[in-house]
Amino acid sequence: METCGEDRCVLQMAEFVVRASYGKATSLNLSSKKLKEVPQCVFSLTSLSVLLLNNNCITALPSQLTSLQHLAELNLGNNALKEIPAVLRHLESLKKLYLFSNQITAVSPEVMGALRNLVVLNLNHNQIQRLPPEIKSLRKLRHLSVLDNNLEEVPAELGHLTKLSEMNLTSNRLSRLPEQLYQCRGLTKLHVARNQLTSLPEGIGALEKLQVLDVAGNKLSMFPVEFHLVPLKELHCEGNRFVHCEPMPSTQDAEVLALKELVARFVLWENRNKFSLIQRMLPHYPHLTALLANGSCCAVCLRPFLTTWLECVHFVSLRKDMRIKSSLTIPVRALLCSYKCFNTEGHSYYGVAIR
Repeated sequence: METCGEDRCVLQMAEFVVRASYGKATSLNLSSKKLKEVPQCVFSLTSLSVLLLNNNCITALPSQLTSLQHLAELNLGNNALKEIPAVLRHLESLKKLYLFSNQITAVSPEVMGALRNLVVLNLNHNQIQRLPPEIKSLRKLRHLSVLDNNLEEVPAELGHLTKLSEMNLTSNRLSRLPEQLYQCRGLTKLHVARNQLTSLPEGIGALEKLQVLDVAGNKLSMFPVEFHLVPLKELHCEGNRFVHCEPMPSTQDAEVLALKELVARFVLWENRNKFSLIQRMLPHYPHLTALLANGSCCAVCLRPFLTTWLECVHFVSLRKDMRIKSSLTIPVRALLCSYKCFNTEGHSYYGVAIR
């Protein structure tokens, strides 16, 4: 009886595909059909641009899939794939690829390097541990979602995805994010909730279009410098380990700057003067220019420094200072160049105590 049922299902599937073939269909929906493999008759539908195979029991894709050279959207979500099928690298017209809720543990560098027209990539609910550097080839990607996986890090090459608009890395094992992420200046939504992040990299102000940031359920103690200048509309940050404003006695050590720091501060200051000799000569010393690029600016006197600073914090009202509909006050990191600036009256910066 079971065999008869399977045969009947195959016949129905064939009839379904034949009707699609006669109608020169560009879309085929075979979702929730209890399929263990892709029916052979599908590969004759060479005009297909959308193929939905989600909610089946598919474990692999045959090489014949390459006949679908016009395929722009492929949904393989909720199947039994253990790896990203190698045949996908030949489908260069793909723009949307859904592989959520499979058993994928690794992402093929060859496939990632070939899908140069991909706009949407969904890898949610798998067991992926890392993304390959070849992901940098997805220059047209706008939506990347790797929610609920086992990622321990993401590659710096993500910074090449300059058209990325939304990224979801929620529920992984990330302890840090690469600073190159801020090269994705088109980001409007960034979800990194429920990871193990202890800090966000400096430079977040470069994300001038960021509207939604979700960092809930991490181990953050404060937000990076100038975070309050990011034009957010939504911020989700509950469940972190933020510092609190609590008066306590402190001591100030004698301030002795190294010669390297003193010279760096002088050069950085002079480099602001467009008529100075230093500004004209620096381009001839690329290694020095690269070193000075790591300099920062005092939050009080605005003078530059290189590697020696005081770690401070100020508390920002989301409603008043960032115009976000929330009553929360968050700690934002601030760097001061000296105790002299720290002891200046009129600012709202606090020293950070480690207990």
